[in-house]
Amino acid sequence: MIKDVLKDAEARMKSAVAVLEEDLMGLRTGRASTALVEKLPVEYYGTPTPLYQLATISVPEPQLIAIRPFDRSSLKVIEKAIQASDLGLTPNNDGQIIRLNIPALTQERRNELQKIVSRRVEEARVAVRNIRRAAIDDIREFEREKLISEDESKRGQEDIQKLTDKYIELIDAAGRRKEQEILEV
Repeated sequence: MIKDVLKDAEARMKSAVAVLEEDLMGLRTGRASTALVEKLPVEYYGTPTPLYQLATISVPEPQLIAIRPFDRSSLKVIEKAIQASDLGLTPNNDGQIIRLNIPALTQERRNELQKIVSRRVEEARVAVRNIRRAAIDDIREFEREKLISEDESKRGQEDIQKLTDKYIELIDAAGRRKEQEILEV
């Protein structure tokens, strides 16, 4: 029973870390990355479609993202979606490819991005702590229903805490990595 609770909690904590890492990938650093634009929603025939389904996205140079649509008629809608996004990038359209030049980050923008990273890291920590609370509640419920002994309950709660500490450390490490990327000039 406790093993099931631990397994479930660990799976949910893993997904919280995965969501954070995916979220952080979409944050702009001074370097070009396809992750910046691949999930960008583009209004294609009335349906919001992620950009990666409409085009080949590549990084030919460290400060450049190239977007080559599968269908040339979608160039204009892709360009509009980039301009409407909060990326702050101006697309250059030559009729075949859209190029996005990634300018170097200003110190002000770096500070903003660091705050965003801190907020996302804290949200992930809270998610993991909520998972811990739910798991501990389940274990206490088992103890109240006399399905497990008090010692088993204590051991299970300690195991949940160890798991929580491990995933909080993974979250902090992901946040530190992203902050270092942002600070790189």
